[in-house]
Amino acid sequence: MTRPLAAILGLILLIAGPTNAADPLYPRPKADVAFNRLYDYPELEAVLKKLVAAHPDLLTLSSLGRSFEGRELWCVTVNDPKTGPDRDKPAMYVDGNIHGNEVQAAEACLYTIWTLAEGFGRVEKITELLEKKAFYIVPTVNPDGRAYWFAGPNTTSSSRSGKVPRDEDRDGLLDEDGYEDVDGDGQIAQMRKKDPNGRYKPSPDEPRLLVPVKPGEQGEYDLLGTEGIDNDGDGRLNEDPPGGYDMNRNWPADWQPENVQAGAGDYPLCWPETRAVATFILDHPNIAGVQAFHNAAGMILRGPGHPSRQSAYPAGDDRVAEEIGAAGAKMIPFYRNFVIHRDLYPVHGGFIGWTYEHRGIFSFTNELWNAEQLLGPPPAAGAPGSTLARAVGLERQEDQLFANDRLLFGTAFREWKPAKHPLYGDIEVGGWVKQSQRVPPSFMIEEMCHRNAAFVIYHADQMPRLEFGDVEVKPLNNELFTVTAAVRNTRAIPSVAQQAANHNIGLPDVLSLEGDGLAVVAGGRLLDQFTGEVDAVEADPAHLKLNAGVPGLGSARVRWFVKGTGEATLKHASEKGGTISRTVAIR
Repeated sequence: MTRPLAAILGLILLIAGPTNAADPLYPRPKADVAFNRLYDYPELEAVLKKLVAAHPDLLTLSSLGRSFEGRELWCVTVNDPKTGPDRDKPAMYVDGNIHGNEVQAAEACLYTIWTLAEGFGRVEKITELLEKKAFYIVPTVNPDGRAYWFAGPNTTSSSRSGKVPRDEDRDGLLDEDGYEDVDGDGQIAQMRKKDPNGRYKPSPDEPRLLVPVKPGEQGEYDLLGTEGIDNDGDGRLNEDPPGGYDMNRNWPADWQPENVQAGAGDYPLCWPETRAVATFILDHPNIAGVQAFHNAAGMILRGPGHPSRQSAYPAGDDRVAEEIGAAGAKMIPFYRNFVIHRDLYPVHGGFIGWTYEHRGIFSFTNELWNAEQLLGPPPAAGAPGSTLARAVGLERQEDQLFANDRLLFGTAFREWKPAKHPLYGDIEVGGWVKQSQRVPPSFMIEEMCHRNAAFVIYHADQMPRLEFGDVEVKPLNNELFTVTAAVRNTRAIPSVAQQAANHNIGLPDVLSLEGDGLAVVAGGRLLDQFTGEVDAVEADPAHLKLNAGVPGLGSARVRWFVKGTGEATLKHASEKGGTISRTVAIR
């Protein structure tokens, strides 16, 4: 039996363990799922259906559409129907694996579903969260790329694309020159050839690694690149593998054509997978938080993706996102709280750029694996080299081989061995397997999933939670009354992002007063509760539009002037904050 952890907001509570189902601290899970392994697409489907079958009152399985090759884009809705429909609540959208080789992103989504489902009714804070909010979780946006990563010949970085055929080398042929497993070991590694005039020699410290020779030194090898042959006879290897585009460059916000942003596609949302996700998000305006799981480097990323977009990010929203990301960086060791263009690299047409800039949703991308989680920090804090390169396994090769030998029992690195190549003749093939460097070892998958799921749950808990504060009724004369009402937001994320308010994205919040025998003759936002100054509206004062919503950890106050007596219903309706109501007596 697996022993996964479920935690929320600093609470760590084991909810799987001993087989005594009556034990209140360690009950047997309804769905026993292993999180020390990766699941191929059929297995992923089976686990999703197992989870839904075990929690039919909380989980619903549906499809957003089909991929290019016809696989379902499965979505699990997590919602407590006893407290209302999912569309009436603030919702968190979570997805992963938009890049096919970023496989552990789907496991992080699975774990999030599992933790929410198993924790509901057992863990107080998870139960409370799911009474107020809903989740939409899509484990793989790129099921074709995922399937090919498992089944096809791949490197540590390949199968990133979807599977729509593309002519990457512009020779009129589609996907004709991909990788080949030259030595037949089931992996795509590296090729090298002995050459007394070569540019490389074995490292004196670690002979499995090659280092460049210095001027005047005798070389022993040349590196030939990744395993493969010249299928189309153009003198190049592996230049036109399956697909060859990037679904995370295909979103409408700041989309740029291929000559500006490689992999962007012919037009925004041209791929069936991205179009299906966009259609779903547009159809669910209650989505108030977005989390996208990616692969490697240990980062919590937020927009903008390109420096030209910085002015589109209001300072108030950025402060909220910065604080949420900072909490996540404390929750997940070796993670950094980054802005994409400033701390990583510029990107046009990225997913979370679209969800924030065009939809006004607070959005993050987590890059899940950091090689330093396995290796520990570099020996010196000021060690030279790129932090990103270290995180994705491009540096500290000697340390990685030590971990391969001592922790992974030699499974991450293929020892060099002789092979025959149709062009190069006698060569050697060896190096890192596709399950290494960018993918966590099996014994570390569960911790990675747990910490990232906890961050998602924390982010979801920071989505707006609205409640009525003080409501005061005062008579002005026998027939006219003032009704002053405050709506509080007890969470950090505003009910309307500044970005949404600035660009009229979505519907404004509406705070209304209605009742039989009552007539609202004037009303507006209360500017000063001491002087009574009101920003009165010109029309329909019974339904006050709050374009800026209710600020995070703040309140909005309104005042109505009401003629008549009787029961009045106050209602605050918010696309991203849900609907609350309260009844007051006017007399």
